[in-house]
Amino acid sequence: MRLSVSTLGMPGAGLPEAIETAAAHGCAGLELRLHPDTGVHAGLPRRAERNGPPSGRPGVRAALAAAGLEISALAGYTGVCAPGDDGPVVEALAADLLLAADLGAPAVRVFPKGEDTAAGARRLRTVAVEARRLGVRVLVETHDALPTGAAVARLLEAAGEPEATGAIWDLLHPWRHGEDPAATLTALGDHLAYVQIKDAAPDLTPVPLGEGTVPLEEAGRLLRERGYDGWVSLEWERTWFPHIAPVETVIAGAASWTRRFSPPPDH
Repeated sequence: MRLSVSTLGMPGAGLPEAIETAAAHGCAGLELRLHPDTGVHAGLPRRAERNGPPSGRPGVRAALAAAGLEISALAGYTGVCAPGDDGPVVEALAADLLLAADLGAPAVRVFPKGEDTAAGARRLRTVAVEARRLGVRVLVETHDALPTGAAVARLLEAAGEPEATGAIWDLLHPWRHGEDPAATLTALGDHLAYVQIKDAAPDLTPVPLGEGTVPLEEAGRLLRERGYDGWVSLEWERTWFPHIAPVETVIAGAASWTRRFSPPPDH
């Protein structure tokens, strides 16, 4: 497994500070939240300014490379199952896929945001050709109206584009909706492409790993037995819970979890 940290846990921090934090605490990657506040979004210029230091998308890519970091994923907010016309959803997702390709990111996270899996599958099929051309996958997170592995798997099976799509297992949401880790992993099967780790108190307030109620040990054992060796991203939601401790105080716990449950090299 390779550890990443999400910029969701660094509200107010610019990209240089987020890069410094991830590199200083031994992360291999950075999950970039797509939002104007972070400076990374689809409106970012595709070319750097002439006769100046790297800027725009080339500048972002160069800054991460200089720190020895990769982008584990772009955390987008497009709702693939949201109500409404397909056009705006497809357009937004296509823009995020191009951004990912320009930045060297392997994937774009999307949310369901609605229950219309027929629309979601149709939209995923629509962007699949472009996603494959760009070498970027669309990863649907267990979230919103489709919080379980079973629900996300049904969407991805309906889409029928395994090379262009995949699933993000957010360890909190399936469990709090009554799906145990073994059932989630079984349901996601080969769709599993990315894992977000977090822990939370019963009221869902984030707490350091091991201090809350999320079954992290069980999930870790299952992933190790499965041989999962992809990205593990620490999602410390300080953007939504500004009173919790800085992300720097919890990265060590995430690193320890990742080391303990990484499969052996010869798996």
